[in-house]
Amino acid sequence: MTAIALSRTVAVVGTGTMGQGIAQVALVAGHLVRLYDAVPGRAAEAAEAIGARLDRLVEKGRIDAAERDAARARLHPAADLAELADAALVVEAVLEDLSVKQELFTALEGVVSDDCLLATNTSSLSVTAIAAALSTPGRFVGLHFFNPAPLLPLVEVVSGFATESAAATRAYDTAKAWGKTPVRCTDTPGFIVNRIARPFYAEAFAIYEERGADPATIDAVLRECGGFKMGPFELTDLIGQDVNEAVTRSVWESFFQSPKFIPSLAQRRLVESGRHGRKSGHGWYAYEDGAERPEPHTAPPTQPPAKVTVEGDLGPAHELLGMIREAGIAVHETDEDKGTRILLPSGGQLVLADGQTSAEFRDVVYFDLALDYRAATRIALSASEVTGWETLRQSIGLFQALGKKVSVVGDVPGMIVARTVAMLVDLAADAVAKGVATPEDIDTAMRLGVNYPLGPVEWGRKLGRAWAHELLDELDARVPTGRYAPSLGLYRQSYVQMEKDEAGA
Repeated sequence: MTAIALSRTVAVVGTGTMGQGIAQVALVAGHLVRLYDAVPGRAAEAAEAIGARLDRLVEKGRIDAAERDAARARLHPAADLAELADAALVVEAVLEDLSVKQELFTALEGVVSDDCLLATNTSSLSVTAIAAALSTPGRFVGLHFFNPAPLLPLVEVVSGFATESAAATRAYDTAKAWGKTPVRCTDTPGFIVNRIARPFYAEAFAIYEERGADPATIDAVLRECGGFKMGPFELTDLIGQDVNEAVTRSVWESFFQSPKFIPSLAQRRLVESGRHGRKSGHGWYAYEDGAERPEPHTAPPTQPPAKVTVEGDLGPAHELLGMIREAGIAVHETDEDKGTRILLPSGGQLVLADGQTSAEFRDVVYFDLALDYRAATRIALSASEVTGWETLRQSIGLFQALGKKVSVVGDVPGMIVARTVAMLVDLAADAVAKGVATPEDIDTAMRLGVNYPLGPVEWGRKLGRAWAHELLDELDARVPTGRYAPSLGLYRQSYVQMEKDEAGA
């Protein structure tokens, strides 16, 4: 390990929420910490605030009084940058402005020793661009903590174009020694989490704009069927619509306005109206006193069919076969190779979301992808004007017989969970192919950084060969903007897996 020794000083510049959080992490780990802020008196105020949080840790039994007192003794506000001269690591958490950051680090180069590691906590700027102003950019690295830094374990260790491998390793080992879970990535817009997470928000907003479903229903489907802890509408209300939209816009612009990352017009209008979420009292949902949370659309109880015929193995939905039998519904299986579908007594079909629409076929109802069909408490169904009412009724009744709430949504290709997951899998495959990070680090980052139930690489493997590629290919044919075109990384991944499957057959 090349972690910075506990006997060495860590300095934090910028004493807002992130700066205080990072300082607390280093302090509790055992370092002497110097706090600096360009605004006079701010560093001392931040030190008091950190001290108060240490008191709360004692009250909760996380640390004892002696540890708190020792930590307080190691925390020193600095009135001048010159007081950071003995630092072995300086972490910056100031305004997200390139010129401000470059000016700060240029000044720090004249203060700290040659072996001092310089790090930025930026979430939106290029690490390479910040380092470009330095005479020794090799020791410069991104250390992107997640808010609140003392609680969230993930740290993205970002190597800029000029970052030396020894500097990145030292930063990685130091974060690990502080009890964090670091992941390595190259300097790409959004790094790992903010790059790959975009579809979780974007697809939900697009479905809303397409009048596929309302926010409450989309949130409920992604939570109760997809296994996500929060839906995108409620989550962006918590983050702040202005903050989330700004990150989306930054990533989109950094990728030269790629259609993969295009922002939502509906969210832009929300921001323009001042509805920024919880902090403003209104976002997608209302938060004023007495405001009622809208309920997701849920179909009323319906009689299930007495029997069904299943063609194919149902792919990612294969576990439904046993569940249907357990519900007392007779199942006839056929070996006819006509795809994977459930035939209903009405003569209609029930098909797993595949990127096509019900309007293209006579009497077809699509059902959404679930993280775990047994654990899911809600399923979304999609039908069109040409879908027979009896087919839709029997489809609703079938899933209700399995103990699921049913939400009927509009005829949107790819539905809700399937479309979102396919895009997450695609962006992860693209990032791996372009050397942004390893598959393992991507999955770790997405599970810890945004609390996904599965990492997107693992999810793609679980869904089987070419599933995401085929769904996106169908979506791209129906929405030919380039947004859903499968990436080259996903294409290669799909066919490599296909070769492995055929070799093992």
